[in-house]
Amino acid sequence: MKLLRILTLALAVLLTPSVFADEEKSRDEKKSEASKPDEKKDDAKPADKEKEQKPKETKGVAMIGGAPVNYAVKTGTMPILKEDGTSRANVFFVYYEATDAKGKPLAETDPGKRPITFCFNGGPGSSAVWLHLGGLGPKRVDTALDDRKPQPLAKIVENANSILDATDLVFIDPVSTGLSRAAKGEKEDQFFGVDEDIESVGEFIRLFTTREQRWNSPKFLCGESYGGIRGAGLAAYLQEKHGLYLNGLLIISGLLNFQTLNDSAGNDLPCILTLPALTAVAHYHKKLAPDLQADRDRAVAESRKFAFGDYALALFKGNALTKPERQKIAAQLARLTGLTEEQASDHNLRIDGGYFRKALLKKEGKILGGYDARVLGEDGEPGTPWPEFDPSAAFLRGAISAAVNAYVRGELGYDSDHPYRVLAPLPWRYSSYGNRYVSMEQRLASAIKQNPALRVLMLVGRSDLIVPEETMRYSVDHLTLPEDLRANISFAEYESGHMMYFNPPDAEKFRR
Repeated sequence: MKLLRILTLALAVLLTPSVFADEEKSRDEKKSEASKPDEKKDDAKPADKEKEQKPKETKGVAMIGGAPVNYAVKTGTMPILKEDGTSRANVFFVYYEATDAKGKPLAETDPGKRPITFCFNGGPGSSAVWLHLGGLGPKRVDTALDDRKPQPLAKIVENANSILDATDLVFIDPVSTGLSRAAKGEKEDQFFGVDEDIESVGEFIRLFTTREQRWNSPKFLCGESYGGIRGAGLAAYLQEKHGLYLNGLLIISGLLNFQTLNDSAGNDLPCILTLPALTAVAHYHKKLAPDLQADRDRAVAESRKFAFGDYALALFKGNALTKPERQKIAAQLARLTGLTEEQASDHNLRIDGGYFRKALLKKEGKILGGYDARVLGEDGEPGTPWPEFDPSAAFLRGAISAAVNAYVRGELGYDSDHPYRVLAPLPWRYSSYGNRYVSMEQRLASAIKQNPALRVLMLVGRSDLIVPEETMRYSVDHLTLPEDLRANISFAEYESGHMMYFNPPDAEKFRR
């Protein structure tokens, strides 16, 4: 054993200098490398800039409003930049620019008159494909939300109801939606927050406006659903950060304040605001009493009066409500929703859109759509209290997904191996809004007061149970605006739901 230890120590002595020598050699090599001119570092920034590819450019013509409209299309990505000029993310966009017969952009002829509109959907986590290939662009998916059987595939056809004849259009996919991605080495979740999202989309709009030389153009935003939160926030952000003042903001089936939607314990406001929409939908499905069924407008007016009167007071009282008062409220709820008094009582007089979608046509074995409650699906789980899925969303998604993948890579010529994320379940953060509801009401009011030229158009669907019409009317009624600026805001109502442009009669009105 003693001999073994001596041999081990001797071997260690022999090997140690070699090991140390190797380590010293390695350190010397590193020092030598460090002392050389940093060719890679010098080339780093130019290499990053070279990676930004020019957009694909194509041309087209469409019959819009009964007349041909020539246009050019740019399809590609644009970076969101850090202060040092490197990219945080690459945002995918499709830009339609109307031209004359020779291909010259109309904006170059008179840049002070030709408007540009930046368009985005909501989610958060939705790409802009719905507005792009559904409502506003020169091409659309040939499908509709009506009684037709849903199809997994649909043709792409000209959109006679596009507004490209009146304004150039930019469709924006926020980071991690569509084909937009965080830059290499950057974390995607840095964009997954209310204000972080507003800042990133705002920076895209600022850079796009600069590169395309559209600072002198009338500028508009168009946001759908959560795009109302984003759009109102952007109106204030662009003014305050960049002095970029908007001419108009369009909010389609959108919201400004989550308190109007989040029916959590202690917040009865969504139940009050949803009731008129439940009445309108019950009327559509012929579930109201004969006198109400005879006149839809009268039925909705009665529902609105009750909602903001006796119903609101009853919910305010809570358990202080007497038994006779409770029975009276339940009876009126049954009259205005097509449900039973027992159902109203069992749900503590608080009927939300999800339960209503399951309960209204339960005997027929049908569930209602959320985005468009006119659309029906089969009730595969009759024993559950909530609908298994939303037919008004599921029946569209297959056709939309196939269409956008084919259109972008085919007709627009933009190649990418990334999946096009029509809808992405992003882990959104509301941390900066702790213990309060997310609201853009005051930011929008501030933007209008500082820019009295800013006009706002709210487009709402009577069959929308995701963002019912009254939620937006409530927010507008609570904007801190002087009387003369309230005229800057107007409403347009539609018979269908959230995506009214998928209903042909509404699509014509939508264009007007």
